[in-house]
Amino acid sequence: MTNQDITTTILVDATPSQVFAAVNNPRAWWSGEFEGNMSRLNDEFTYRYKDFHYTKQRVVEMIPDKKVVWLVTESTLNFIEDKTEWNGTKIIFDIAKKGDKTELRFTHEGIHPGVECFDSCSGAWTQLIREGLYTLITTGKSKLLVLA
Repeated sequence: MTNQDITTTILVDATPSQVFAAVNNPRAWWSGEFEGNMSRLNDEFTYRYKDFHYTKQRVVEMIPDKKVVWLVTESTLNFIEDKTEWNGTKIIFDIAKKGDKTELRFTHEGIHPGVECFDSCSGAWTQLIREGLYTLITTGKSKLLVLA
């Protein structure tokens, strides 16, 4: 069976350590308001963008230079009917060395074609990862993008 969760991959000229550091600094690639910490296992943080998007997340897996997983424990998405659609989903960043480059595979587990926000969330996540996070990793400069 094919995985239908939102997934996108980037290949960058950077070390796994640089990619890991960038992933753990979403304030530099995802515009909105963050509160709390996200640098250690079991840290909790919230993300809010205006009145459109609120999530509370917990770091449930963190393997330095290899993987980060955030579990969405609360959500209020005001742009869809089921405002709690992200509850229980996981935001996963897998990092692997590929030759002289590093691959970052992003997955939002639980957001698939059968849920309401799939189309809008898929496009937004792809833009965030391929533009915002990619720019931070490859240039060291923030490129804040919105995932509403």
